[in-house]
Amino acid sequence: MNPSTAQARVIVDELIRNTVSHVVLCPGSRNAPLSLALYDAASTGKLRLHVRIDERSAAFLALGIAARTGRPVAVLCTSGTAASNFHPAVLEADRAGVPLIVLTADRPPELRAAGANQVIDQRRLYGDAVRYGDELAVAERRAGQNSYWRSQVCRAWNAAYGEWRSGPVHLNIPFREPLVPDEEDGEWYESLEGRPGGARWTELPDFGALPAFVVPSARHGLVIACDTGVGAASEWAEQHGWPVVSETGGIGLTGSTAIGAGAWLLGVPEFIERHKPEQVLCLGRPTVFRQVQALLSDADVEVLLVRPDSDWPAPAHNVRQVGQWFAEPTKPADPEWLASWQRADAAAKAAVREALAEEPWPTGLRLAAELVAALPEDAMLVVGPSNPTRDIALAGGMRPDVLVHRNRGVAGIDGAVSTAIGAASVHKGPSYALLGDLTFLHDINGLLTGPAESRPDLTIVVLNDDGGGIFTLLEQGAPEHSAGFERVFGTPHGADLGALCAGYRVPHVVAETLTEFRAALRPAPGLRVIEVRVDRARHRDLHARLRAAVSAAV
Repeated sequence: MNPSTAQARVIVDELIRNTVSHVVLCPGSRNAPLSLALYDAASTGKLRLHVRIDERSAAFLALGIAARTGRPVAVLCTSGTAASNFHPAVLEADRAGVPLIVLTADRPPELRAAGANQVIDQRRLYGDAVRYGDELAVAERRAGQNSYWRSQVCRAWNAAYGEWRSGPVHLNIPFREPLVPDEEDGEWYESLEGRPGGARWTELPDFGALPAFVVPSARHGLVIACDTGVGAASEWAEQHGWPVVSETGGIGLTGSTAIGAGAWLLGVPEFIERHKPEQVLCLGRPTVFRQVQALLSDADVEVLLVRPDSDWPAPAHNVRQVGQWFAEPTKPADPEWLASWQRADAAAKAAVREALAEEPWPTGLRLAAELVAALPEDAMLVVGPSNPTRDIALAGGMRPDVLVHRNRGVAGIDGAVSTAIGAASVHKGPSYALLGDLTFLHDINGLLTGPAESRPDLTIVVLNDDGGGIFTLLEQGAPEHSAGFERVFGTPHGADLGALCAGYRVPHVVAETLTEFRAALRPAPGLRVIEVRVDRARHRDLHARLRAAVSAAV
């Protein structure tokens, strides 16, 4: 047995012992030893192998699987620019706390020094974005190799799956030729067996098992849930009488204290002036709404942050406490405080519902409301950046039984299609995604799935407004900037999404009417795309009318 084959087989075996059950592989020559070892493991049912030809899409596919399962997923590529294409997903995994094990094959040092083909410096390629990074020594036929390889895999897995600080790790693995097994696959210098009974080589204690707590102490408090812990936040708020809002609107919130129109209410200055909380208990990392950032920056509001690591968001650098969970409050909540939020919530919802009903179909907000209402029980909804994530929060409605995933670690446009496919492939229920056209086009290669690869039951809804509709709602979309808007912000593309989907052999339909949209949303097997074409010139005025309606109602 040659050294590269021995090393690869041991690494794959130790990954399996560390409960890695999904690996995403990108084909290449230098990573051939690991590719062949992974194929053998998958053929015997020890893990599930996903093969993709686009490294960026592959990394986001792995991220989607890891985010949905909460378990480390490995992603593997060859050397050179292939490894650099993992970088956007590594950055997202870092900020979102998603456990990824990034394996990059490399040339050995003597080939790097010789200026060999497909060579870049991969040793610290991802910088501070990884929890742990190491380059393995080139495999040699000598004693101590088996224990070294297995120990390093355990170090990487433990760093990726930290109880309170999960995230990406990186192992760079140089391989010398031969890169494929010998014709006679003989014995190795020493035993390559792992621990008896399938145990890990190194069992590490969980030093973070006892979390620190934040301690609320106000009668007038507000809970803000940002993706993570929405269900737990709802339960705590219900138990202690605090109103709770979410950056995903009413999706995932439960109980009588849930405020589904929270994103609208926080944007009404007169309402906040009368209903300013003494304390805000914030779970996760707020990213979408300026009104949330403004509240957290208010010098009169004390901020308590539940965050699993030391990289906490602090819009005004005024966070009072950071903890890994929340404790019992020291004061009882004021029941009239909660009641006033509940009355305002009901009024705001009614105002939005009535205003949207008067608008001609389609609008992004109405589409989001219809989509959320039509989702089957226990569905998962992957929401893209920019307008879709705002539309869901502003008009989605109350759905405590729906799971939402958003790539909000660095909130990039990258990899949304692949993330959705990855998450859907492990979700035990129907899956949907809501993406804008630019987000869809940016990762359309995520649709590229070989005939040997499985396709999940995933419906991707694309809100196509032919360009950057989000900018119509920002300062750049004001009338005084109209001269250059289309060229540098609107960026119309004119792409035929149906023809592109046909090229990937993915079913596609355009829903022109509300009746057609509702019919297209009915659950169906396989991967499919529903396109809804929207006029983005209407976005700015529509949001202004809705803000005015909510302000008048509350």
